[in-house]
Amino acid sequence: MPNVGPFELAIVLIIALVVFGPKRLPELGKSLGRGIREFKGAVSGEHDDGDDEPKPPPPPAEIESSKAPAEKTAEDEPVAHDRG
Repeated sequence: MPNVGPFELAIVLIIALVVFGPKRLPELGKSLGRGIREFKGAVSGEHDDGDDEPKPPPPPAEIESSKAPAEKTAEDEPVAHDRG
């Protein structure tokens, strides 16, 4: 197998720059790096991103505070008695 030197890498990068353009090249590099990281994690069995695990439910106090306030009924209204 032939060795890949700096001259060959420069040629490949120039061809990639011409084909994809300067705006898409950083995006392609990020997605390539992310894919390599995911592949390495899958092969070694590591899960370091934590996105696959479901989030725990919020505590009951937060659930009640996030609900819309209930409509007031006649029982909730103060009653004014006329004394006279």
